[in-house]
Amino acid sequence: MARAIWNGRVIAESDGILEVDGTVFFPESGLKREYFRPSTTTSTDPANGQKRYMTVVIDGQDNQDAAWYYPDPKPMARKVKGYVAFWRGVEVEKDREKGVANSQ
Repeated sequence: MARAIWNGRVIAESDGILEVDGTVFFPESGLKREYFRPSTTTSTDPANGQKRYMTVVIDGQDNQDAAWYYPDPKPMARKVKGYVAFWRGVEVEKDREKGVANSQ
């Protein structure tokens, strides 16, 4: 089991994570949707495609663009379609027997 935590709350949790180049991706089904708001921010990763972002909101505090995903990844990155990664202070923890993953 892996968890993404920000501001003392679990914002995503899943047994079905993917790890790609040191980044932990959670399936969309593992997100606690009440903590997420869409963002208009985008960026482009030359290898993987266009990134879209979501803002995490807890107790009136915003972590702008702290979650990101590839809505239509390039062919080499297809496995991350439907998955979300975190950064900007979001902690990613995995069960002890598997160690702890670092957030970006």
